[in-house]
Amino acid sequence: MLTPRLIDRVVGAALDEDAPWGDLTSQTLLPAAATADAALVAREPGVFSGGDVFAAAFRLTDPAADVDLLVPDGASFGPGETLATVTGAARAVLTAERVALNFAQRMSGIATLTSRYVAEVAHTRARIADTRKTTPGLRAFERHAVRSGGGMNHRFSLSDAVMAKDNHLAVLTAGAEADGPRLTAALRDAFRRLPHTTHVEVEVDAIEQIEPVLAAGVHTIMLDNFSLPELRRGVALVAGRAIVEASGGVDLGTVRAVAEAGVDVISVGALTHSAPSLDLGLDVRVAR
Repeated sequence: MLTPRLIDRVVGAALDEDAPWGDLTSQTLLPAAATADAALVAREPGVFSGGDVFAAAFRLTDPAADVDLLVPDGASFGPGETLATVTGAARAVLTAERVALNFAQRMSGIATLTSRYVAEVAHTRARIADTRKTTPGLRAFERHAVRSGGGMNHRFSLSDAVMAKDNHLAVLTAGAEADGPRLTAALRDAFRRLPHTTHVEVEVDAIEQIEPVLAAGVHTIMLDNFSLPELRRGVALVAGRAIVEASGGVDLGTVRAVAEAGVDVISVGALTHSAPSLDLGLDVRVAR
C-alpha cells in the first residue's frame, strides 16, 4: 500500500508545509554551490522503517541528491549505527532534514514498538495486528511500519471488509442485540447482500453473543474487552469455527497472557496511536 506515488504525494505535501516559500535560513547562510554529506545515525536501539520515505524527502528537494540506505526496513539496529547516508546540495539537504527525520523517527518508533509486542507472543499462534487508529493521511505509512516490526495489518479502510461493532448491532437489531435468534437472523439477512469474497467480522462483548454470531456465518469474531477466563472460554466455544480476535485494553504487560488464551489475532491500537518516535539524528558535514 505504500506506493512510490503515495510517498511522493505525502512527502511532497510535508515539504511544502515546512518550506512553503523555500528555506530562508539555508538560502541566507549557505553558498548555492556548497555540497553536504550527511549520515542518519541511531541514538538508541530499534527497528528501522521508512527508508524509501526518508530518501524521497531529499530526492524531491534535490533530484540530484544521492541517498544510500544501509539497512532495510525491518532490520534491527543499535545505538551509534549509521542507517543511511545522504550527499547533495547543502541547501537541499538541510531543507529536507526535518521532514525526512520526522518520517523515519515516527515509522521506526512504530516498528520498534510492534516488534516488542511480536516478541511477547512469539511462542504462541497469535498474530499482532494494528487498527484504524492511525494519523489521518498517514495510514499507509504507519501500517507499513507495523509490518516492518513483524506485525500484521487489519482491514485498511471501511471499504475493505465488513466489521460489525456494538453500535452497528444495536442499530441493526433495534437495541435487541442480546436476543440470539433475532441477531442471527438480522446478520444473515444483511450478509446475503455481500459478494462471496467479502470477509465478515463481528465484535461481541459478552459470551452469550458468540453462538448467535457464529450461526450467522462470520469469518472472524472479535472478543472485545474479555477477561482472561472469558477469553479462554470464548476460544473453546468458537472451537475453530471462525478466526478469534482479541481486542481492548491490551498492552505489553498483558499481551502474552492474552495470546496464551488461544486467540488467533490480537489487535492493538497502541501500535500506531501511542508509539513514541525513535531518537534518530542526521549528522551533516558541509563539504565546501
